[in-house]
Amino acid sequence: MAAQFSTFLKHLWLDADDASRVISPNVLQQLTALVAVREQSHHGQIRICIEASLPLSYLWRVGPHHSLSELVRERALMMFSKLRVWDTAHNSGVLIYVLLAEHAIEVVADRGMALHISSAQWAELVTQMSEDFKTHSYQDGLTRAIDAVSSLLVQHFPRRSEDGLPGASRPSNELPDAPVLL
Repeated sequence: MAAQFSTFLKHLWLDADDASRVISPNVLQQLTALVAVREQSHHGQIRICIEASLPLSYLWRVGPHHSLSELVRERALMMFSKLRVWDTAHNSGVLIYVLLAEHAIEVVADRGMALHISSAQWAELVTQMSEDFKTHSYQDGLTRAIDAVSSLLVQHFPRRSEDGLPGASRPSNELPDAPVLL
């Protein structure tokens, strides 16, 4: 019970301003530009969502029937939906979700990517990000994650030179590139 109370307080203490302190406007701008550049080489879409804390509607459910890690994953899936990462032409969207209060990272990939990438590969990416985050190197961790996801997208959903030819279905930037801070 004390652990639940502590978790509850931690989440109530943090808000969107905390996410903005971790990801400064300058870093936000650099991450946005990096996503835009990397998406030029593949047919995927990369979204980043950094949330300071879980909403109360999630926190109330922490207990014997719902572990905190299950709720974090559920929240990542909800943000995947809310940010419409699932709604891409090639089913190749990837959400990198970071929950600051729990130092939790989730990667949610659309079904097109899920066919090609194992959960072990995503777990390796999360481990690498976690190492950077332990030293508060959020920009480095997110930059490496964008690069790693982009490499996977290039491998499985590459843009080809004929994509730019007249009459070819031109890929577009289907989703915003800027990270979402909540």
